[in-house]
Amino acid sequence: MIKIYSTSWCPDCIKAKKYFNTKGVNYSEINVADKHEDREEVFRVSGQRTVPVIQINDSVIVGFDKKLIDKELNK
Repeated sequence: MIKIYSTSWCPDCIKAKKYFNTKGVNYSEINVADKHEDREEVFRVSGQRTVPVIQINDSVIVGFDKKLIDKELNK
């Protein structure tokens, strides 16, 4: 299961979603700009208040890091 916590205006969020789409990877997106509860959830998951936060199974990646994303996708 892949979740991406993002906002619509975040450049790295846009890059991450494009990257997943290019690779044909399904993900669910949680736009943290919409609800306070979602912002609290991203903090609980990552300890950060920044986006994107990408959750791939039990791993959490803060920011857009292709190498880490590929490593987790290939597990």
